[in-house]
Amino acid sequence: MKSAYFAGGCFWCITPVFAETDGVISVTSGYCGGDEADPSYEDVKAQKTGHRETVKIDYDENVLSYSTLLQIFFENVDITDGGGQYIDRGHSYTLAVYYTDETEKEEALLIIKKLGCENTVAAEKYKRFYTAEEYHQDFYKKEPEKYKEEIEISGRKIK
Repeated sequence: MKSAYFAGGCFWCITPVFAETDGVISVTSGYCGGDEADPSYEDVKAQKTGHRETVKIDYDENVLSYSTLLQIFFENVDITDGGGQYIDRGHSYTLAVYYTDETEKEEALLIIKKLGCENTVAAEKYKRFYTAEEYHQDFYKKEPEKYKEEIEISGRKIK
């Protein structure tokens, strides 16, 4: 099993894209990128910690490649928006790929360059992932109506 870390704006919105992919074992909502230990949702959302809402994807690399995960990620975000994603604004909702080794770094930078989104998508070395509060986990399953409403209001197109 391997793990991949992507900040794609609202973690509620991006979770099902990965969770419903063959080879994905689990998707956990959380926070990456900041230096503060154990950040809270309220502080991350208020732009106080430097973290981004991030999903941790545990996957079977014998079934699913990191390159495929990158492709899924980039198909489900707005790479032209450097100020957040859809209705969610601020640094905590900006796009980032957190790479864990040089191979992931090279793959991420290659696709970022190919798509021409160097100014809107960060590629950062993974430091630490903090799991978000329980009510954020699998939100689309726990609150399907609220999830659907969030997607509709945001204007996000899930593929």
